[in-house]
Amino acid sequence: MTKPAILALADGSIFRGESIGADGQTVGEVVFNTAMTGYQEILTDPSYAQQIVTLTYPHIGNTGTTPEDAESNRVWSAGLVIRDLPLLASNWRNTQSLPEYLKANNVVAIAGIDTRRLTRILREKGAQNGCILAGDNISEEAAIAAARGFPGLKGMDLAKVVSTKERYEWRSSVWELKTDSHPTIEAADLPYHVVAFDYGVKLNILRMLVARGCRVTVVPAQTPASEVLALNPDGVFLSNGPGDPEPCDYAIQAIKEILETEIPVFGICLGHQLLALASGAKTVKMGHGHHGANHPVQDLDTGVVMITSQNHGFAVDEATLPGNVRAIHKSLFDGTLQGIERTDKSAFSFQGHPEASPGPTDVAPLFDRFTDAMAKRR
Repeated sequence: MTKPAILALADGSIFRGESIGADGQTVGEVVFNTAMTGYQEILTDPSYAQQIVTLTYPHIGNTGTTPEDAESNRVWSAGLVIRDLPLLASNWRNTQSLPEYLKANNVVAIAGIDTRRLTRILREKGAQNGCILAGDNISEEAAIAAARGFPGLKGMDLAKVVSTKERYEWRSSVWELKTDSHPTIEAADLPYHVVAFDYGVKLNILRMLVARGCRVTVVPAQTPASEVLALNPDGVFLSNGPGDPEPCDYAIQAIKEILETEIPVFGICLGHQLLALASGAKTVKMGHGHHGANHPVQDLDTGVVMITSQNHGFAVDEATLPGNVRAIHKSLFDGTLQGIERTDKSAFSFQGHPEASPGPTDVAPLFDRFTDAMAKRR
């Protein structure tokens, strides 16, 4: 028997539906994602920490879940909102239905609401703080009060919260159909040593680095530059992650020191924003952010338009770029900055997700640009 659930927004909007996850309460910033697939990858993406994700595609859960599709070792999204849960999950790789997966991971989730109405509110008013209450004896007033009590992501440093606590090595490559696995590559077959700052890194990023010949050492977000440089890397990678980049002073300082060397640097998502801040630019909180797998981005050097996967609520303010930083990618949805490069250093970054998972791989060649930069330095 289903249990009732409520989604309340800080503006007082109420949505009643049914619980498809754990009983209880969750709060966070409510955002909408337009991707049609990849709900498990979205839920396990650390960039969604403290965010309640609304999926605009109406049928979610069709393919169940599998541990192989997880982008981290746990669910990071604060909650899930969907329109309709299918009766059956059909996939040869399925190990748990979506409701079973949500309950096992203690995720509060709601189904059966008008996600179109919710998306219009978020699009017109911007991302809203919200609360999901699930179970018996739930109260609209309590849900609204909890939503209004959430402080919001502005000024919130979450990178150090989601980051690994210990340094580790990564040699697992991208998934292969013929073996139905992620093969482990011998260190001797990986010519480049990359140190990756974990601000909330997705596993497919690490796999794509390995697939291009990189032996990856993953370090905690607060690792000082001196420790990174002592590892003698061929390149430094700045990962994706959640929250506001501006409070991450430890990361900004470390990146500044690394930029004083000639080591190639590549940043994605939060790493892109941190590279910009370390170079003297500023970041801003966006209205409703970019969350989806169909965002067109233009390469300003070639004019080529790429369809990209996006997940960010902050952006680099192009007007604040210093003279030694130039724009190399822009969003064709709203004109916001999507990529930068340093003109005086071998350092560049991209706001979206070239590793996809879920989404298109149009921007995957940026990983090749990174390995090319390391090869040229040798």
